[in-house]
Amino acid sequence: DKEGYPEYYERSLQLLRPKGLIAIDNAFMGGRVADPKATQAGTIIVRKLNADLKDDDRVDVSLLSISDGLYLACKR
Repeated sequence: DKEGYPEYYERSLQLLRPKGLIAIDNAFMGGRVADPKATQAGTIIVRKLNADLKDDDRVDVSLLSISDGLYLACKR
């Protein structure tokens, strides 16, 4: 349910205490997020979420190259 990722992320931040951790899988989507020709809805949503996460000052993030990419976001 990639289309729900942004809503799940925002809701998780509301529920999470400071220093809590959110794990978001499939950050690479088989490399499709780096391919500008990939225009599937899920790919576009994950691409935007990846960009938003790196600029979100509410969290500290780390992108791990485990499997298909795993974002860890620690609430400040």
